[in-house]
Amino acid sequence: MPAYARTRSLPPAKLSGLLSGIGRREFLTMATAGTAAAAIGITIAALDPATALGAPAMTGNATPEPSSDLGLKRELRAMWIASVVNIDWPSTSGLDAETQRAEFLHWLDVAEENRLNAVFVQVRPTADAFYESPYEPWSQYLTGTQGQDPGYDPLAFMVEEAHKRNIELHAWFNPYRVSMQTDPAQLVADHPARQHPDWVWAYGGKLYFDPGIPEAQEHIQRAILHAVENYDIDGVHFDDYFYPYPVVGQTLPDAATYERYGADFDTIEDWRRGNVDRFVETMSVRIKEAKPWVKFGISPFGIWRNSSTDPLGSDTGGSESYDDQFADTRKWVLEGWLDYINPQIYWQIGLAIADYATLVPWWAEVAAQSGTQLYVGEALYKTTSGVFTDPDELTNHLDLCREVSRDAGPIHGNVYYSAKHLPLDAQGGMSKVVADHYQYPALIPPMPHLPAEPVVTPVLTKARRESGGVRIHVADIGAKIARATSFAVYRVTGATDVVDTDEPANLVGTFRSMGGRIQSWLDASAASGTDYTYAVTALDRVWNETDPSLPRVAE
Repeated sequence: MPAYARTRSLPPAKLSGLLSGIGRREFLTMATAGTAAAAIGITIAALDPATALGAPAMTGNATPEPSSDLGLKRELRAMWIASVVNIDWPSTSGLDAETQRAEFLHWLDVAEENRLNAVFVQVRPTADAFYESPYEPWSQYLTGTQGQDPGYDPLAFMVEEAHKRNIELHAWFNPYRVSMQTDPAQLVADHPARQHPDWVWAYGGKLYFDPGIPEAQEHIQRAILHAVENYDIDGVHFDDYFYPYPVVGQTLPDAATYERYGADFDTIEDWRRGNVDRFVETMSVRIKEAKPWVKFGISPFGIWRNSSTDPLGSDTGGSESYDDQFADTRKWVLEGWLDYINPQIYWQIGLAIADYATLVPWWAEVAAQSGTQLYVGEALYKTTSGVFTDPDELTNHLDLCREVSRDAGPIHGNVYYSAKHLPLDAQGGMSKVVADHYQYPALIPPMPHLPAEPVVTPVLTKARRESGGVRIHVADIGAKIARATSFAVYRVTGATDVVDTDEPANLVGTFRSMGGRIQSWLDASAASGTDYTYAVTALDRVWNETDPSLPRVAE
């Protein structure tokens, strides 16, 4: 038995969340989007974790076992772009709009260079906004002055530019944090925390909304839902900050709130967890009511509970999100409240207190029980800091994820913290990941419980050489209301009548539809003097894929 597999499987009596989680997902899909099963040209997969490893189960010629050892055809590859205290972007506050936009385009360049297909961008770091919000002020991390208009709409710009490159953009929100300091007077006069001082308390040098006050929760949800409703984002993303991390010598100042609202709970700890549970569940429902295709995911601290505390926990010895942030992350997965879970497994393989090789299979087993997709959060910054001393640490992580996917439960991708560490490429760690695992592009895994669109197999009308490579022309023959969101291009060497679209090495790129029936894309990687045959598939908003077009040899 491999070392990672030495973990307990859950007994049948503990699987009570499984059916309820799947049932809720099926209900939401039917209630918000109709059956979608009549989609033309797409075969909708059952909510079966066994299909999710390669996840191309939307096509008639899909296989969960790609033949290439150099990557998967289907996996999420993402990086976090943090805005709080200007960690990643903007690089400093007070930059003009043109410089801010140029910096963000640079981060999209970095994503493309590393063959990533998604970015998680922090748009509400401290009860403020990187978008025009009627609920909260413009972020100080844009202009240096809270409430000051930056001269453009950053979120609208980010979504537009990411989608031009067919990169998913997940809007990252910090729910409860109000300020990185404790003086409400430093907030703008119309800030909700100043308008409702009873909603706020200080702890650990920061200000927070009290999660136990229903009106505060409602305000936070409205602020987030405004972004969902008014921007073409692909996902809503929360990080690990719910109740704040414990500070030695300090007590959370919510005893009065518990007295007022906690009658249904035996302990203040259970009440706090109940507050967070209610927030997560309600947020899940409201996102899908607004836009059924928008994904909801959370990136919690990597340890739910240790097995020494709870037999269902992991064989670890670190801090526990269940007890420290009052975040019952395992419950959220089993109840089906999340489309994906993205635990921050920020430790190295073999670390006794929190072994990466122990935590990854633990999370894989939990996620597989409800079909929730699992993305593993990776501490790229630890290669820069030198905590990871082995240059192969991160590529070894992905090797282990592949092994766990085969034997324990599917892992659907990896997310790197944070953006600024990718171009630094300390110890060559990220270059090693790209060379070993990201040699080819990848499609984002579809989520079978999200509504599919009736896109149809496209027609590849031309493939002609020009000075910069081979330009392909594609006809989207679907009805106007069922046009593809994007297209995937496959290529093999030589003239042939078959292009295997299951082989990751044959995927040369994807491109976003510009609207209309006729699309074109330049394959700049095509070598001069080499014969190629191409095929194209169409993808809907949530990455369901059609069967391929008839192949065409480049002229």
